[in-house]
Amino acid sequence: MEILSTPTGYWHLQTLWFGLIGILWIGYLVLEGFDFGVGTLLPFLGRDDTERRVIVNTIGPVWDGNEVWLLTAGGATFAAFPGWYASLFSGFYLALFLILLALIVRGVAFEYRGKHDSVRWKAWWDRAIFVGSALPALLWGVAFANIVHGVPLNAKGDVTGNLFDLLHPYALVAGLTSLAVFTTHGAIYLSLKTKGDLVERSRAVARRLSLATAVLVFVFLLWTYLNAVSAHDKGIVPGVIPLSALGVAIAVPFLVRAGRDGLAFTSTALTIGLTTATIFLNLYPRVLVSSTSSDFSLTVWNTSSSHYTLAVMTVVALLMTPVVLLYQGWTYYVFRHRVGGDDLAPLRNPIDLLAHPKGEPATGD
Repeated sequence: MEILSTPTGYWHLQTLWFGLIGILWIGYLVLEGFDFGVGTLLPFLGRDDTERRVIVNTIGPVWDGNEVWLLTAGGATFAAFPGWYASLFSGFYLALFLILLALIVRGVAFEYRGKHDSVRWKAWWDRAIFVGSALPALLWGVAFANIVHGVPLNAKGDVTGNLFDLLHPYALVAGLTSLAVFTTHGAIYLSLKTKGDLVERSRAVARRLSLATAVLVFVFLLWTYLNAVSAHDKGIVPGVIPLSALGVAIAVPFLVRAGRDGLAFTSTALTIGLTTATIFLNLYPRVLVSSTSSDFSLTVWNTSSSHYTLAVMTVVALLMTPVVLLYQGWTYYVFRHRVGGDDLAPLRNPIDLLAHPKGEPATGD
């Protein structure tokens, strides 16, 4: 417990929590990534309402649990680095608001899609699922690219730019990369979780997307490295981690063609995780880079909470994290089976439920 009681331990705790926040973001992007991919592919892979119901049901038991990682990452940032949280959520306000709005719309769409037996009703909610999945998949890449690339930040830690300042070429490439990786991740997930013709169509989409995804990952990682070199960054520019990210991204097309869906899914997960790790390692010890002056960049040292706060958070995390991981792992184990049209129960609209409350015949598909 020396790390919690000595002055030197304070610096260790700041570094520890920066790393833990990075791990939380990796967990969120890996798990929510295939959710985003499935939602993005919904209008394209589902040929009829039954297939679209199957696609939605593959993530039905887990999508809201995956979003808990985002809440935890945001809460940990607020508690451990309130200065970082304040600058990030004020300067990126509109972009984060759009992400939040998209996530809300997507969640409502999942719940309301089957509430009415109408083709038009379901089509509109399917569009909502698509937008609510594709938009965050794009904007998360834009946001993380700006954090490491730099934003106009003044001496008070205030971001002085606007949404359009975030949409520079590097950030847009990052956004397209995250959208492509998540969509490929989702296509491979569907090949693991569906039955029949959907499996082959999911693999066909994954084959087409995975090669373009590997190219985008290469461009993004190379551009990230060149940005760091040109700016003479003092942050860590690791070699093994980005090269590993590129290696597993290149392996995905070959694994999909060989029908190794499990290894392909693991590879896309590693691509997301290692690319996110590259961003955090390039960032450290900064948490938000200033494009105005390097002296204005926020770091783990000037944005963190007190030693006592970090120490208490560390104890709580050590006690509760294993419980959360075990519970979520158990959830995935319970819902591990493939889903097909034969697994779907007939839709019950509210009028039918009132008329036949105890399982009597109901209308719907």
